[in-house]
Amino acid sequence: MASFRLAIFTAVLFAFSATNIVGQDSPHTEESADVTSKMHYLLHLPKAYKNDTDKKWPLLIFLHGAGERGNNLDLVKKWGPPKQAEENKELPFIVVSPQCPVRTYWNIEQLNQLIDSVIKNNRVDTDRVYLTGLSMGGYGTWGLAALHPEKFAAIAPICGGGDPESAELLVDLPIWAFHGGADKVVPVEGTTKIVEAIKAKGGTKIKMTIYEGVGHNSWSQTYANPKLYEWFLQQKRK
Repeated sequence: MASFRLAIFTAVLFAFSATNIVGQDSPHTEESADVTSKMHYLLHLPKAYKNDTDKKWPLLIFLHGAGERGNNLDLVKKWGPPKQAEENKELPFIVVSPQCPVRTYWNIEQLNQLIDSVIKNNRVDTDRVYLTGLSMGGYGTWGLAALHPEKFAAIAPICGGGDPESAELLVDLPIWAFHGGADKVVPVEGTTKIVEAIKAKGGTKIKMTIYEGVGHNSWSQTYANPKLYEWFLQQKRK
């Protein structure tokens, strides 16, 4: 899966717009897209968002895997936080779930711009911006956090891989990494090597969960675990 590691730093020719947000008064996940753009995303607002107009909310960015690429946002609801929102499980976050076009990988700088736009257009607590993703999105999580560690309060990459050479950039960031010990799609070393590299650089805010005997789908039990969301909310950007 080395191509994922290369691709997350490779620019691709697509754009996004965060100006045409549909359903900001809805407590459920809604499609948000500009018809002239190629990057669409889902926006979920907490139920209390509309009524409590003074409160700022934590922001959770979710990056899907390669199987959910395309132009059908229903695919993005298949896993993770957007699935939780679709099932009406209350999440105390603004959740943004972009969709990567087919035959491309996550564009780090455009994701960064998308986050800036979401923060500008919504009541976001900028000290509590969190990032998570699975498989291809796990690679994207490691890559985006390495280039913009100052933006996030914590990250949770799942069954992806990071570049150990970026370890020094991630030393001060709270990280909870997950992987299946029997993963044959993205070997567990994609996670263990960067975790070890961060610890070797003096990182003390990183922890790792390896599910023994579990294959590539280590995300279902991870995103269904309320302890992950509790851990996120305990983290604040210094």
